[in-house]
Amino acid sequence: MTKRIEARFEKCRAEGRAALVTYIMAGDPDPETSLQILQQLPKAGADIVEFGLPFTDPMADGPSIQAAGLRALKVGQDTIKTLELVRRFRAEDADTPVILMGYFNPIYVYGVDRFLTDAKAAGVDGLIVVDLPPEEDDELCLPALKAGLAFIRLATPTTDDQRLPTVLANTAGFVYYVSITGITGAATPDFGKVATAVERIKRHTPLPVVVGFGVKNGAHAAAVAKGADGVVVGTALIDALKGTLDAEGRATSRTVDAVTTLVKDLSEGVRSVAKRAAA
Repeated sequence: MTKRIEARFEKCRAEGRAALVTYIMAGDPDPETSLQILQQLPKAGADIVEFGLPFTDPMADGPSIQAAGLRALKVGQDTIKTLELVRRFRAEDADTPVILMGYFNPIYVYGVDRFLTDAKAAGVDGLIVVDLPPEEDDELCLPALKAGLAFIRLATPTTDDQRLPTVLANTAGFVYYVSITGITGAATPDFGKVATAVERIKRHTPLPVVVGFGVKNGAHAAAVAKGADGVVVGTALIDALKGTLDAEGRATSRTVDAVTTLVKDLSEGVRSVAKRAAA
């Protein structure tokens, strides 16, 4: 099992703070720009990066991330090209964990064994595959764990204490708590309930629990960081990127800076919440 994820959470605990996890779509709005953004995310304050695998039918994603995937597909982004971008990122950054997030179909078409071999070689640390429940662990989760990749599971407000042990059984790396019911970017979470939800999940697992869906700015990030081991932001970054594109959907000179400026704000929010440092 790769140690980059574990090492990064240990570093954040030692610094007495939550981790910032940032999501962008591979190939959006074009491969080179998405690589530039990926390379700049850690420098702007991201601790872990999630790289989206473009897919035509992203059922859990809201309009912003759906549009990002379509922009990426339009310029020819696919799984092979996404792994190549990870490989190029890893050539410059040996420490930042990279998580691929998406759906099973592109991986199935690529071939599970081939995908796991190539992802590991490219420098991927873990997978979030939102449409594979625990009942389907034989399809990808268990092979991924065997290959040395963390398989990160999502828990939601509707995942009760009876279901949680099943959800967490083969989870590795961290647990991703979806703070709202619904699609990405659809609403702002009730920050008062986040800490309670995280505490409940932690009674079932020693893994870090990160919280995502609906975090839009540094203030939101700070509110979530008070009760979680990490904060995930995706839609807000995609929206910042989209706001800089020209009429044809192409990157402009402002695209990379718009994303990294928001990441800096989010990072400041996360780092403003002091936690007790690990002994």
